[in-house]
Amino acid sequence: MTGLAESSPAYLRNDVPEGGQFVAGSYSGEAGSRAYKLYIPSNYRGQAVPLVVMLHGCTQSPDDFAAGTRMNALAEQHTCLIVYPAQAASANASKCWNWFSPGDQRRGRGEPSLIAGITRQIMRDYSVDQQRVYIAGLSAGGAAAAIMGTTYPDLYAAIGVHSGLACGAASDLPSAFAAMRQGKRVPISGAGDAAGAEGYRRSVPTIVFHGDQDTTVHPGNGDQVIARSKETTTTDLHLSVQHGRVPGGHTYSRTLHADASGRAILEHWVIHGAGHGWSGGSPAGSYTDPRGPDAAEEMLRFFLEHSLPTS
Repeated sequence: MTGLAESSPAYLRNDVPEGGQFVAGSYSGEAGSRAYKLYIPSNYRGQAVPLVVMLHGCTQSPDDFAAGTRMNALAEQHTCLIVYPAQAASANASKCWNWFSPGDQRRGRGEPSLIAGITRQIMRDYSVDQQRVYIAGLSAGGAAAAIMGTTYPDLYAAIGVHSGLACGAASDLPSAFAAMRQGKRVPISGAGDAAGAEGYRRSVPTIVFHGDQDTTVHPGNGDQVIARSKETTTTDLHLSVQHGRVPGGHTYSRTLHADASGRAILEHWVIHGAGHGWSGGSPAGSYTDPRGPDAAEEMLRFFLEHSLPTS
């Protein structure tokens, strides 16, 4: 199937920080039902906190993805709720999110409605700052996160796409494989604009991570996620590029598109020499590259710099 296609490790070490809770739940809606895991940090006492939705890649699970990204440990530091929706094997044999299916690219339908439903269920059941709800994903999950940013710009304050594809990159399996191989340009007219909130237009702040040696999802797809976001941006953005190296690890290029105040609206990390895996992740989970900059830390930092407009 598309996206990740290897087996997850048989044993996953996913320590829950002391005092935290990692609980199972489920959501049901018109499009079906999905299970999820929710991390509740030890310092949550009912105060309004940010919520991050994390969409795993193919063959992965919420436990696997949590272990690999170490996002739960960051939730302890920043007092966030983290929810990990689980794709059902009955919906996709490889547990990929069906980002290439037209029925799963529109607001109020298919998988977007289920992911939004899980998000809203957590917002009802816990005290969540409704201006600070975010979504991120890896590979097929990254493509699904891009779809959620397009279809629910009124729900998510910012999105993170790791080794994923732009909304509208494919409309069936053949075009999905072509997009994964080529990273071709996605015309904005074909990228699901009509699928979003009616009468609500907003450029969603976006952070992208992609390895430049990714042979599963062509790194040009990261460029297309940024280009897609730029086309919906109505303000002038200032471009700057930074270069760095992780001690003992990969070099990287970080391209920032900042507004007049200096705040990055779009952020694109290209990890030189990296393949298809979560940058800076833990080997306790599948599809991680510990030699890269910490994508989870940088995504959460970027997320917390943004909130939904109040009007």
